[in-house]
Amino acid sequence: MPRDVDVLTETVIRRPVAEVAAYAGDPTHAPEWYANISSVEWRTPPPVAVGSRMDFVATFLGRRLAYTYEVTELVPGRRMVMRTAQGPFPMETTYTWHPLDDGGTRMGLRNHGRPAGFSRVVAPFLGAAVRRANRADLARLRALLERE
Repeated sequence: MPRDVDVLTETVIRRPVAEVAAYAGDPTHAPEWYANISSVEWRTPPPVAVGSRMDFVATFLGRRLAYTYEVTELVPGRRMVMRTAQGPFPMETTYTWHPLDDGGTRMGLRNHGRPAGFSRVVAPFLGAAVRRANRADLARLRALLERE
């Protein structure tokens, strides 16, 4: 039985929650701050809403992955949940944004999924790989938003 992968990574971004959520919560920007995502194409018209669907192309652990995310929950400026059911690594990705007293934002990025197919073979390494990637991606997002 494959083990679930459940990784929560957080960072503090010195920008207001509305700005961080607007940027990070718009899938169009994903290739700008996710190292492994090369493209995002909308299947439904933007802006993001519950039911929005986007096709992502990414590379992870040396493999090309193409998958469709659907937004299943959206609380603007607070939380967004996207899920994909197909592919070798069905995944749920959750973004959370919490305002801080100093005007900054604590952003959480959680990936939860159950590896299948090839991914099941590398399941013992997936959690660590996802954690490393998430830390690097959140650091890139922080640098992008704090530079502006």
